[in-house]
Amino acid sequence: MPAQIPLDLPHQASHARDDIVLSGSNRLAVEAIDSWPAWRHSVLVVVGPPGSGKTHLAAAWAERAGAVPLGRGGVSALLEQADFHAVIDDIDRTDMAEDELFAIVNAARLGGGTLLATSRRQPRELPFALADLRSRLAAATVAELGAPDDELLAGVLMKLFADRQIDIDAKALRYLTERMERSLDEARLLVAAADREALASKERVTRRLLKRVLDRGEEAVRHQTVVSGPYPAATEE
Repeated sequence: MPAQIPLDLPHQASHARDDIVLSGSNRLAVEAIDSWPAWRHSVLVVVGPPGSGKTHLAAAWAERAGAVPLGRGGVSALLEQADFHAVIDDIDRTDMAEDELFAIVNAARLGGGTLLATSRRQPRELPFALADLRSRLAAATVAELGAPDDELLAGVLMKLFADRQIDIDAKALRYLTERMERSLDEARLLVAAADREALASKERVTRRLLKRVLDRGEEAVRHQTVVSGPYPAATEE
């Protein structure tokens, strides 16, 4: 029987605070964003490896604080506000000019507002030319994220499958958790790919189906998800 062609229906990942799965690898960072607005310092840098959930944490805080995402050229208007709240995602790779970065970090340090930045590197390791910018960032509060542990990966996978109305049993979930790349981004891609595979083949999401998805390799999973759309549907052992 020919495989069914899945429809490219949209599936929007949630970055809400209630969708954050708590585990030992992210507990301190989650507690840091939850403690706002009672921050001891007005600049927080969330540091972690790729796929550790930095962007999700930043988005959850931004929703709660009404924070503005910053990019090149967006600082001047924000500094006109009496009490600003801002997010810089991937400050280690931002296209913002250093004088812009210094202006917003310094304004926050002086009590003008609050700033949350994410980074793959510690603030003291960021290769900025401006000494004042480096010193301000080095004085920021740092919340570290570790690579996702088994508890976090399992929780995120369960949530992602549930969002697609897919029931997955404990054995299939453990099979996937033990073999996948330890990244929350990879978890999203694999769930999308498994969903599409199940819909196309009219199978449940079992270990056998998950093995096929994993055997195709990371690049194939990413290619399928990008080319076919983000909505790749359903489980047993």
